[in-house]
Amino acid sequence: MKKSLVLGTALLFCAWALPASASAVVGQPAPAFTATDDSGKTVSLSDYKGKIVVLEWTSSECPIVKKHYDSGNMQKLQKAATGTGVVWLSVDSSGPKNPGYMDAAAANAWIKSRSASPTDLLIDSSGAVGHLYGAKTTPHMFVIDKNGVLAYAGAIDSISSADPADIPKATNYVQAALQELKAGKPVSVSETQSYGCSVKYGQ
Repeated sequence: MKKSLVLGTALLFCAWALPASASAVVGQPAPAFTATDDSGKTVSLSDYKGKIVVLEWTSSECPIVKKHYDSGNMQKLQKAATGTGVVWLSVDSSGPKNPGYMDAAAANAWIKSRSASPTDLLIDSSGAVGHLYGAKTTPHMFVIDKNGVLAYAGAIDSISSADPADIPKATNYVQAALQELKAGKPVSVSETQSYGCSVKYGQ
């Protein structure tokens, strides 16, 4: 009963949205972008040329995001990735006045409150970066290889639930993609259907 109640509550806030118009295609160069981070600094994808980059769409109000942060799973992934030289960019594409919207100060406070370890948190309140990549849910994960090619797009893992107890049972697609890229191998599972709360775009 408890698990059903948790999932049912999460589904009140979450949706598996229709694909947004996007330029991001697995196997093709990742679309270039420029955005502002939670300190007001301008960040461009081109700043990280030659590095593996993870893009993580996030929302402080999403129960599925909370599942991965409250359990420490997302922070563990971030720390492990950045510890090997991977660039991890969290992206908030929530529009102003929409659930999950954070200005720079709120985003900075949220990152600290979660003890999160991304390389940076980008404030995409216009939705420009989100629409460019076709980000549908929070979380929605993208992995870009050292050559700037989009190597993975989709879910964080294989079990689409709001129950933290499912995390150890699931295949973590992002972790697997990073391990394969680090080993010089192609990503064996390069596309999956993301799950979570719909990105609350402003337009």
